Amino acid sequence: MRKLIFIALALLSSPLWATVNVLATVPEWASLVRELGGERVRVYEATNALQDPHHIEARPSLIARVRSAQLVVAVGADLEIGWLPILLRESGNNLIQPGQPGYFEAAAQIRLRDVPAHVDRSMGDVHPQGDPHLHLDPRNIPAVARALSARLSRLDVEGAPFYQLRLESFLQRWSQATQRWEVLAAPLRGRRFLQQHRSFGYLANWLGLENVGELEPKPGVEPGSAYLASLVRGQQGNPATYILRAAYQADGAGRWVSEQTGIPLVTLPYTVGGSDGAQDLFGLFDDTLNRLRSVLR
Repeated sequence: MRKLIFIALALLSSPLWATVNVLATVPEWASLVRELGGERVRVYEATNALQDPHHIEARPSLIARVRSAQLVVAVGADLEIGWLPILLRESGNNLIQPGQPGYFEAAAQIRLRDVPAHVDRSMGDVHPQGDPHLHLDPRNIPAVARALSARLSRLDVEGAPFYQLRLESFLQRWSQATQRWEVLAAPLRGRRFLQQHRSFGYLANWLGLENVGELEPKPGVEPGSAYLASLVRGQQGNPATYILRAAYQADGAGRWVSEQTGIPLVTLPYTVGGSDGAQDLFGLFDDTLNRLRSVLR
């Protein structure tokens, strides 16, 4: 009898799959899962770097991917509010519903910036829980990595020592890289920028950049000519150093303001895969800093 109980407990503590199937909603967290999970994870990305992660169609192929996942890794903070709840509901997969071990949100691991005091529809696409673009400050990554590694270990108990070693290696390399990035970024401190959308708050806070305006009059609202003209007038006398846009964002408004002001329009990868140089999390910050520094040369 005791032997049977031991076998049953061993089966309950062991994974029911050889490889953990993970669906990551965005490329940056897919990259982190690969760093931490190595060959013990199989990762599918619901979006790519040239898609706006706010606005994705909950198509049947994505529902099928969620149905077979043991872990869903999301940004959270309502970034995927328009499509992820549909995927979760339609999948019929009880393992990956919010509150279950198979559901993980990166935003829940840190204190978010720019939490509004109140939100209403007149404000545009404002995130009531705070700015969800947290991956653009490398200081946020370790907290997410630790929590994500612990979650993988919970789902794949036999792999726990493997995940711990991968985590320790990643954190050491990340710390060294962050120190190197901060040395490279020193000349950027105090530089002023305009941005297409409120995407770069965490990046600006880390680098000491000053945001002096958005090309969208409200988040998610396309700018009109009168609004853009007012931005141009505001740059007379003390112009910004950059106009920043993410790789997935349209460049029409940015190009027009750049032509009128002479301020360089800089396209940042924003996430993994957003440029040839940003093929993992380390490359994301290497390439972002190279692009920002190149304007100063």
